Amino acid sequence: MRHRPGAPRPAGGPPRGAALLRRFEQLRRAWDRPLTAYYLIIGSALLIIVLGLVMVYSASMIKALELSLPASYFFRKQFLAAVIGGVLLLIATRMPVKLHRALAYPLLLVTVFLMALVQVPGIGQSVNGNQNWIGFGSFQLQPSEFGKLALVLWGADLLARKQEKRLLNQWKHLLVPLVPCTFFLLGLIMIGGDLGTAIILTAILFGLLWLAGAPTRLFAGVLGVALAIGGMLVKTSPNRMGRLSCVGANMPGPQDQCWQAVHGLYALAGGGWFGSGLGASVEKWGQLPEPHTDFIFAITGEELGLAGTLSVLALFAALGYAGIRVAGRTEDPFVRYAAGGVTTWITAQAVVNIGAVLGLLPIAGVPLPLFSYGGSALLPTMFAVGLLIAFARQEPAAKAALAMRGPVLGRKPGGLRWMTMRRRVKQRPSGER
Repeated sequence: MRHRPGAPRPAGGPPRGAALLRRFEQLRRAWDRPLTAYYLIIGSALLIIVLGLVMVYSASMIKALELSLPASYFFRKQFLAAVIGGVLLLIATRMPVKLHRALAYPLLLVTVFLMALVQVPGIGQSVNGNQNWIGFGSFQLQPSEFGKLALVLWGADLLARKQEKRLLNQWKHLLVPLVPCTFFLLGLIMIGGDLGTAIILTAILFGLLWLAGAPTRLFAGVLGVALAIGGMLVKTSPNRMGRLSCVGANMPGPQDQCWQAVHGLYALAGGGWFGSGLGASVEKWGQLPEPHTDFIFAITGEELGLAGTLSVLALFAALGYAGIRVAGRTEDPFVRYAAGGVTTWITAQAVVNIGAVLGLLPIAGVPLPLFSYGGSALLPTMFAVGLLIAFARQEPAAKAALAMRGPVLGRKPGGLRWMTMRRRVKQRPSGER
């Protein structure tokens, strides 16, 4: 019998909200399972990469045709980078923590060497006014993208060793040599004029200091120095001042200096709830610069609508939550710092990119991680995702859960033959067993 609103509930019936409380408890238990972070990292990263490939193809077709190239030119290059990145991701998931730590210093030295090569005439190349590329024939590489990964691994190893020696309670060991080395990397990047990548490296530095338990005064001091240097760099550059003035703009302005920012908003506004459909973007027809790189999120909003952009945001939120969970549950200091550094890197870069597209932040020229076109950005980011997967697998509860799945996956001696014999035994009548 249906309960009438306002009528007294029959005695012995379930209390109000009991079903809802049970549902919340079921969801809490599901999110608290040992392999939740493991599956979230794999699922969200894979979906971001696949959706990114689709949007790169859709957003870059017109750009490729304008350059007298095949329509699938940029997509093929991105797909090849994704395949290579997939190999790097699998390698990272199988590498032990000791090998990750051993990789930190060589990777940092090689990255610094390549970043110095950028300034060598004939080797360094300028793209969109920033000289942060190395060119060898048709091959191009942006070493500063690998600097993010190098800083995460080296900083995590450095802080972990100092924590093991109980030195992190002294401010000088918190700052030296982590902060000077980071500022050295920032200097190499800023020589080429790439403020966007410098912002991401600064975010990684602050993430590592926060994870290391830096006191508020020390944290505020480093932040103040970084803001002062950043403000000076912005004020001394007319281009950066122009980008700052375009925050919140709804008109192109004098000399169309806010053209890109405004047309990004036009693309998002034209998408509506569910978009105009894949390939049906209007802004990518020469109106919106960089539709397949920095402003691919705007094309996503135009073609997939609000539903598509919210889906992308949800995937990044899931990846960020899983990374924080891995960093918070581990007892290994290196894993905590590395997982926290990778999560800070991907989350901060996504916020900077999407914030610029929405007109809430200045255009910094950073790609959307795992989503935008660019092999130099995709390869180290996929390796970093492999780090998170490896760390999620090494949680004690996750290890136990994966070990329990062994017989089901045929991982015990005998493999598939063992599974087949087990099924046959189950199918026999009880008298024949």
